[in-house]
Amino acid sequence: MSLSQIPDNDELMQRISRDLVDSYDEELELELEDRAFDGEGHYQVDDKAARQAYFRELFRLQGELVKLQDWVQNTGQKVVILFEGRDAAGKGGVIKRITQRLNPRVARVAALPAPNDRERTQWYFQRYVAHLPAAGEMVLFDRSWYNRAGVERVMGFCDEAEYEEFFRTVPDFERMLVRSGIKLIKYWFSITDEEQHLRFLGRIHDPLKQWKLSPMDLESRRRWEAYTKAKETMLERTHIEEAPWWLVPADDKKKARLNCISHLLGQLPYQAVQHPPVELPARVRNPDYLRHPPPPEMIVPQVY
Repeated sequence: MSLSQIPDNDELMQRISRDLVDSYDEELELELEDRAFDGEGHYQVDDKAARQAYFRELFRLQGELVKLQDWVQNTGQKVVILFEGRDAAGKGGVIKRITQRLNPRVARVAALPAPNDRERTQWYFQRYVAHLPAAGEMVLFDRSWYNRAGVERVMGFCDEAEYEEFFRTVPDFERMLVRSGIKLIKYWFSITDEEQHLRFLGRIHDPLKQWKLSPMDLESRRRWEAYTKAKETMLERTHIEEAPWWLVPADDKKKARLNCISHLLGQLPYQAVQHPPVELPARVRNPDYLRHPPPPEMIVPQVY
């Protein structure tokens, strides 16, 4: 860009404003995933005023999350947040909104696949320990070591001795994490039988969501009552003072996100970190510098 091409202040502010709108469009794109399925093959349209109110509050909370991230990084905090719940309960949606405007080097998501043959022979918690945060980091677990108390129990992937050993071990494991300086926050996203039924139908009828349905998800639907019993046992035996469970009513996805983020912000005594003003330095311009245009065949075709 030559000196004559540098925009004046008004044009510069207009460009910045357009970039800001584009960033909000990313959130709108995410919201397209949340079309409400009515069970008859039709999608409902949200009330415009309610939708605007939701976005206003979401953007405000995301601004607070940026402050939280800054505080975590500057004070060397270590934060672990567990998200558990039934299939289609909305865990992934809230994780997306929490991390959307954060630095992925500070706020990481851990979504572990099923253990491989080697991991099955390890200490049960070993593969989760590898993902715990260092100072200045937040880790959000999209499902966690509580797989043993839920899917493994219901689907028969662990035996009775392994199941009982988990409950004997997990309180001590979590207390050890807390004593080491980790702030551990545990959320269970709770949805009704009817709501999960509708969300599964929505995935079946939406080609953009069908990949979310696995044979395990379908089987979990059949075993609803077994999952309920497993959840109740899990909450009863692992709700400890050092790391209590927090239940998020999640039939309304948008309210669940806002309530969860608001609660999360209240669990940490973060403060805005003061930084010196940032000034953009002038680019050094050398008279002998010449930018060579790339060969045309290297340029991506401008289809749009």
